[in-house]
Amino acid sequence: MMTIEHPADRGGDERGRFERFAESASKFTSSPVFFVFCLALVSLTVVLHIVGVEVTWLLFAGESMTAVTLMLLALLKNSELRADRAIQRKLDAIAAALLEAQEGTPGKAHEDLRNVIRLEDEI
Repeated sequence: MMTIEHPADRGGDERGRFERFAESASKFTSSPVFFVFCLALVSLTVVLHIVGVEVTWLLFAGESMTAVTLMLLALLKNSELRADRAIQRKLDAIAAALLEAQEGTPGKAHEDLRNVIRLEDEI
């Protein structure tokens, strides 16, 4: 089901299939293997231009790079939003725990702070 909610707010505490896929894709796209793939794709396009291959193949190579770019944009934006939300929840928990500590009554905020320490791994 399509939704425009923030990625961290979808489906409660459990991540959906797209969020898990986006996380895996983010890890893969930051790897040397993906860099080599991109380098090979760009190199292939340059070689095709130099060799003077038909325009059809040049268009195919260009459209392939455009498709990869658009998919990366969507996946990386999802990862960015989840990380931003995790940071904000941590800051909120720290502020509440500091307020409780200043008032001298540790309670729920301290427990919430413990729960969000590794939040970016869960969101």
